[in-house]
Amino acid sequence: MNTRRWVLLRGLVREQRHWNDFPEIFKRYFPKDQLVLHDFAGNGKRFREKSATAIQDMVEDIRYTLASDSPASDSLAADAPASESQQQPVHIIALSLGAMVATEWMIRYPDECAASVLISTSMKGLNPLHQRLLPSTYPSIIRSLLLPAPLEQKESRNLKLVSNLAADDETRRKTLIRQWAGYARECPVSASNGLRQLIAAARFHIPAKKPRQPVLILRSRADHLVSPECSVTLAEYWHKSLQTHETAGHDIPLDDADWVCRRIVEWLG
Repeated sequence: MNTRRWVLLRGLVREQRHWNDFPEIFKRYFPKDQLVLHDFAGNGKRFREKSATAIQDMVEDIRYTLASDSPASDSLAADAPASESQQQPVHIIALSLGAMVATEWMIRYPDECAASVLISTSMKGLNPLHQRLLPSTYPSIIRSLLLPAPLEQKESRNLKLVSNLAADDETRRKTLIRQWAGYARECPVSASNGLRQLIAAARFHIPAKKPRQPVLILRSRADHLVSPECSVTLAEYWHKSLQTHETAGHDIPLDDADWVCRRIVEWLG
C-alpha cells in the first residue's frame, strides 16, 4: 500500500498547535502515513499575514504551500520518502472552517484529493445561519474576536465553546488554557484577521457539484457551537458516510482523538 499523505486543516483563528495530541495519537493508528499540519494566513507562524476573506483563496494558499514545500506547513515524517507521498493525491482531515476549504479543494481540483474526513462543519445553502452558528455562542465569539481581555480568560472561553470532555477535566483544562494562552502570546491573531476568517466562513456556499471522492463526516450530538444537524444535512445531500459522537464538543479530535481515529480506520476498511 502506498504511503498516504494526510493534510490537517484547522478552523477559525486556530493554528496547527491546536491539534494538541491528535497528530501523535493518529500516528499510532497510521504509523506509515505522513501528516502535514497547515497554518492559514493570519494564524500561527503566519500571524503577521493578512487572512483571506474567501474559502477559494484559502484553497490556493494550501496548494501553493504543498507545491513549494513552504514553512507554512509542518510534516510528521512517514517511513516512505517524502517525494513518493507527494506524488499521491492527498487525504484530508479538516475541522469546521477547514472542512469548507477541504470541500472547495475536492470540487475544484478533484485529482489532487483522494478522500476527506470533515468534522463539525456547516455550509451556506444547506442550513440557516442559526444552525451554522448557534445564537447562544454569539456573545462569547464577539468577546473573543473583538474585545480585549486577559489571554487566559479568552482561552478559557474558547475552550468552553469547543470542548465538553477536556473542559470537564480540571487538570487538562488548566493545561490547555495555559498552552493556548502561550500560543496567543507568541502568535497573536488580530481582530481584523479573525473577522476576515469569519467572513470567509459565513460567505462560503456549498458548491453546485458534489465531491466524487470518499468522504467521512463526523459530528457530535453535544456540539454547542454548530448544530449537529448541519452534518446530517450534508451527509444526506452528498450521500456520504456519517458517524456521531454522543458527548464530545465541537472539537471532536480534542475531546476524543481515539474515537476519531477508530472511525477513520473503519471507514478506510
